[in-house]
Amino acid sequence: MGEPGLVIVGSGFAGICMAVKLKEAGYHDFVILEKAGELGGTWRDNTYPGCACDVPSHMYSYSYELNPDWSRMFAPREEIQDYLRACAAKYGITPHLRYGKDVVALEYHDGRRDWTVTTQDGEVLRTNAVVSGIGALHIPKFPEIVGRESFTGPAFHSAEWDHSADLTGKRVAVIGTGASAVQFVPRLAPDARHLTVFQRTPPWVHPKPDFAFSPAARRLLRLPGAARTLRGGIYWALESRALGFAVDPRLMKGHERLALRHLEAQVPDPVLRRALTPDYVIGCKRILISSDYYPALTRPNVSLVTDAITEIRERSIVDAAGVEHEADAIVYGTGFKVVDALTDRHITGRDGLSVQDAWKGGVEAYHGITASGFPNLFFLLGPNTGLGHNSVVFMIESQVRYVIECLRLLSRTGARALDVRPRAQRGYNDRLRARLDPLVWSAGGCRSWYLDEHGVNRTLWPGFTFEYWARTRRVKPGAYELIF
Repeated sequence: MGEPGLVIVGSGFAGICMAVKLKEAGYHDFVILEKAGELGGTWRDNTYPGCACDVPSHMYSYSYELNPDWSRMFAPREEIQDYLRACAAKYGITPHLRYGKDVVALEYHDGRRDWTVTTQDGEVLRTNAVVSGIGALHIPKFPEIVGRESFTGPAFHSAEWDHSADLTGKRVAVIGTGASAVQFVPRLAPDARHLTVFQRTPPWVHPKPDFAFSPAARRLLRLPGAARTLRGGIYWALESRALGFAVDPRLMKGHERLALRHLEAQVPDPVLRRALTPDYVIGCKRILISSDYYPALTRPNVSLVTDAITEIRERSIVDAAGVEHEADAIVYGTGFKVVDALTDRHITGRDGLSVQDAWKGGVEAYHGITASGFPNLFFLLGPNTGLGHNSVVFMIESQVRYVIECLRLLSRTGARALDVRPRAQRGYNDRLRARLDPLVWSAGGCRSWYLDEHGVNRTLWPGFTFEYWARTRRVKPGAYELIF
């Protein structure tokens, strides 16, 4: 087979969307390199009990492929995975997929004006352009705790769930109380002999308005325009949450009241309730949604520990108060390496520029999609395009359309490559910082995975999603240097 004109890395929501839209635009000369043996990204990897979407399913799907058959308002993982498989089959993406291809290096060649893509198994591909669809939630992050390696029982990250470990009747320790933990803790609690949940910072939790769609409701959603109308309603309801994020943190008061009422209704014990009450502005960390997390913590066989962990021993965990908590198994719900998902990569651009050097002052890109010094390399869900309030699939579609526009600009001009001008990237990111720094994520009094080691938000988009959509509708040729 000849060298592909374009290489997509990753086959989650971003990679599949890119492939669909390439074909639609008449580009068929591409491959998708996937490190695993199956597509699906986050939804393939995370198989923990209770794994489901925390954005309503009708919004967490492609706008061009609505699914009237979601079983619930918040679809379980398996359904999302099936949806992606169905999309790949329907749009003819499957023949472009190459599994077991873990990309270890991307290198730009100045003379040839193309990219060399190297995979773990030693295959080397030459291509004109690369689209990185690797996402941010795929490299598990473990806490640095003394003695972590000495634990002798099963110990695993929620994204690498060990299904061979039977936790029934065991003393299970859960470290972390983020978006994954609030889903699996309620599933572990009824079967464990004792469940100890170690919480560093309490999350803000909203009730989860989840329900099953009846067969009648699904029939209704198949009527012309019905699923689209529901999606539109969900979009604007979610978008209204951005008022507090993007405009003024004081507008978050209503969200705070809802969360506090939810906590009060579900946790009668004032001591436990106090331990679960956050001391930072709501929205500073991701707002979680669950209607069964708090009840799980009130069970007699569940205890919440708010003291920091100082040491892990062979069969126990010691906290800062000196209390030793015995454990047969540890589940780490400690999130992902988000900001360094890209900076840990071997990527070299023009004149041998490494991505580490390019981003030594912090990860940034133009519209989160193109980075100066790396021609024809496009990031999907790149820096500052994540969301705290709506569906990232909406952002992915906006970015994919922008990449297609870049490819069209190359076709129109006959240029081999385009590279965003440093001035354009700098101006864009200066405006972004000016908007982000006074907002809740930086000024809300918490540390979150949105921030890098300098306390700068490199993860989230600071405004409404329709604003991002509008800004990425057209490529400004003046922002780019065309390389012939």
